[in-house]
Amino acid sequence: MKRVLTIITLASISFLSAKADEGMWLPSLISQRIADMQDKGFRLSAEDIYSVNQASLKDAVVLFGRGCTGELVSPEGLLLTNHHCGYGQIQQHSSVEHDYLRDGFWAMTREEELPNKGLTVSFLERMDDVTDIILKGNDSSMSEKERADLVKSNSEALIKEATQEGKGLRATVEALYYGNQYFLFLYREYSDVRLVGAPPSSIGKFGGDTDNWMWPRHTGDFSIFRIYADKDNNPAPYSKDNVPYKPKKYFKISTKGVQEGDFTFIYGFPGRTQEYIHSEGVRYIEETGDPHKIHLRTLRLDIMKKYMGESQKVRIQYSSKNANVANAWKKWQGEVKGIRKMKTVRTKQEFEKAFDAWAEGGEFDGVTGKLAALYAELEPYQFATDYYSETVRTVEIANFAMSIARLFSQEDFDKAKAEELAATFYKDWHLPIDKESFVAVMNEYEKNIPEDFKPAYHKEKLAAYGSVEAWAEDMFTNSIFVDPDKVKALAAEDKETVLKDPATEFSNEFLKWHTTDIQPVTARINRDLQLAYRDYMRGQMTYCRTQRVPKAFYPDANLTLRVAYGHIKGYSPSDAVYYMPSSTIKGIMQKDNPEIFDYNIPQRLRDIYAARDFGPWTDASGEVPVCFIATNHTTGGNSGSPVINAEGNLIGLNFDRVWEGTMSDIVFDPEICRNIALDIRYVLFIIDKVADADHLLEEMVLE
Repeated sequence: MKRVLTIITLASISFLSAKADEGMWLPSLISQRIADMQDKGFRLSAEDIYSVNQASLKDAVVLFGRGCTGELVSPEGLLLTNHHCGYGQIQQHSSVEHDYLRDGFWAMTREEELPNKGLTVSFLERMDDVTDIILKGNDSSMSEKERADLVKSNSEALIKEATQEGKGLRATVEALYYGNQYFLFLYREYSDVRLVGAPPSSIGKFGGDTDNWMWPRHTGDFSIFRIYADKDNNPAPYSKDNVPYKPKKYFKISTKGVQEGDFTFIYGFPGRTQEYIHSEGVRYIEETGDPHKIHLRTLRLDIMKKYMGESQKVRIQYSSKNANVANAWKKWQGEVKGIRKMKTVRTKQEFEKAFDAWAEGGEFDGVTGKLAALYAELEPYQFATDYYSETVRTVEIANFAMSIARLFSQEDFDKAKAEELAATFYKDWHLPIDKESFVAVMNEYEKNIPEDFKPAYHKEKLAAYGSVEAWAEDMFTNSIFVDPDKVKALAAEDKETVLKDPATEFSNEFLKWHTTDIQPVTARINRDLQLAYRDYMRGQMTYCRTQRVPKAFYPDANLTLRVAYGHIKGYSPSDAVYYMPSSTIKGIMQKDNPEIFDYNIPQRLRDIYAARDFGPWTDASGEVPVCFIATNHTTGGNSGSPVINAEGNLIGLNFDRVWEGTMSDIVFDPEICRNIALDIRYVLFIIDKVADADHLLEEMVLE
């Protein structure tokens, strides 16, 4: 183990000549990067970024929910994140009578702030390298399963010890570099998080799916929450007696603006990257996985769009679902384009060829060939899994049926829980969308999945009904789950009715097939891949170090706190085109179109622009800045991350990447990969001039 850690440490020194601004760095090891950060303009120290002995910037950053980032901006627990991160909460509080998605929401008093059941925010207390502890007892004679069991056992013991104080503590042990290194991440989690403010979707989601992943961007993608704690500032369930959380650290806000070339620093929780993936893994993504998933989601999105355009109620019901489906759909399109443009498969093949020549006869001989063989074995099973996820798992009524069926597997049927699940489901379900989507995706399933990878249940149903359309007609006519009153009337003695229901049967039979025929094979292959990647990761580090190949090594993202830094910079997506790095409110007015839902801004914003009533929130040109782009390396999970200037002050909120650079999860191109951030001055402008919520500005420290 000592040798592995030595390789990792040495690797961290070898990449100073690597591609600019690439990397997602562990805050606890940021001292290894601080000189480079300071050379690029950063004026603080490593201790200012991450410290366990004193308040540092990490204490102003939270994991928002389980997939976004947020930041504290006041001494009274006020938190900023993206509008799309808070979208689910905004939707849950919305109705036809109180359409907060359409009209926005602003709590003018603390009493008006809205609680959000199930929403949590987590502060990182500390991160520790625990490799030696997690691998204690490991030896080379162990199988991969035995090693995994050991890692699990040691991790559970360490987590129990780390969280024994209680008071909201939770911990995870995460494998880095494919299990060559392990870190403990200790969090303190707060569950009383209340909605304070959100602009109308015509601001917070301006441009909709058309502008998503694109530049120039004019989206006011922010929402505001407040964290509450008990009287001792500890986590506590929602209570009217709770008080605003007092943070160890919160961000001061810079109103000075940004210029091209300025240093930028992002602190957040990036979700998942695959920077070290083998060429065969990339080939599958480019040629098979992404194209099929894009097609399946296109079918579903078209169906949603049709019905959402016909009814305000359906638009509210499916706004969040539509956004969730569309986000990855568009990202995958840019990813495929970027992978092809970068010739990523060929570049990786060339690296692997050079690596193989170097590795011949040594410890890492044959590892790339083993990876290629494993990917060939995995591909049909991965394809079946992708299709299962994008077809069967997307049928809403079947998912709901299974959630009710699970209640009958308990000792006592929980009728209250069933009614709660039903209320949540039917609030946001539209039968025609679900039925048409079933027909669309299951026809694709029938057409594209090989016969030997289809469950017997699927073949029997198609033989019996003759078509997917007839199958859908039976399910959506005869299932009790299309009728809220029947579900409400369920009792313990109705177990057989629920289990034999066509919607339950559909979900359950496919699940059994996937669990029995697909998952065991993919699990075995992925275990073998994990072992091969562990060797390949060490091999890459050794190869690049000994052969002086300038390659940046940083752990793949895994929704743990990371630092990414760079600078504000435009880019050229194609010949004769150059995008400037900042957008302004002038661009909003140029796009404004009352006839198009995604571009129909509030009349109040039009009136403010006509009167030029911008207050102090303008740039040098006299316009209100809206968004900017920079070279920071980001991915999903970085949504809502604070964008910080050289002095450590907040200048914006990260919310997206440019479409041409979405392949950065796999390969980073410094010439084209850009993160998109909301300029903090636009946030302040909306709070001040559109919402008339000056009381929120009074909590913040503006510089």
